[in-house]
Amino acid sequence: MALYEHIFMARQDVSSQQVDALVEHFKTVLEANEGSVGKIENWGLKTLPYRVNKNRKAHYALMNIDAPAAAIQEMERQMRLHEDVLRYMTVRVEEHEDGPSAMLRRNERDERGPRGGRGGDRPPRRPAPEAAPAAAAE
Repeated sequence: MALYEHIFMARQDVSSQQVDALVEHFKTVLEANEGSVGKIENWGLKTLPYRVNKNRKAHYALMNIDAPAAAIQEMERQMRLHEDVLRYMTVRVEEHEDGPSAMLRRNERDERGPRGGRGGDRPPRRPAPEAAPAAAAE
């Protein structure tokens, strides 16, 4: 069986419990087709860079999957039909990453403070360049 990382976005007006129920539903679809789900991460409600089906925000979820291609195809077919799923993406990987994903590591870094604790969210301002002296009128 192959290893996959699968991310999907759910509508902004569904609750976190409904997102967890969606994850469980798709997990049972995979298990019914001889697949298994390893790590599941709920990234929460995030602002989208552009509107998707009239939604400005979406709930993101990540699943690490070990399943045959037929199981992935069935899960994606059901996602296309589900009205709460806005977008999804499945990527085949060589191995699953241990520990939290890059999105969760980024959130941990943000909690420590801007720029890793150096203080301030901007670099210090440089002084304005000296104005060139006006040409003397002769």
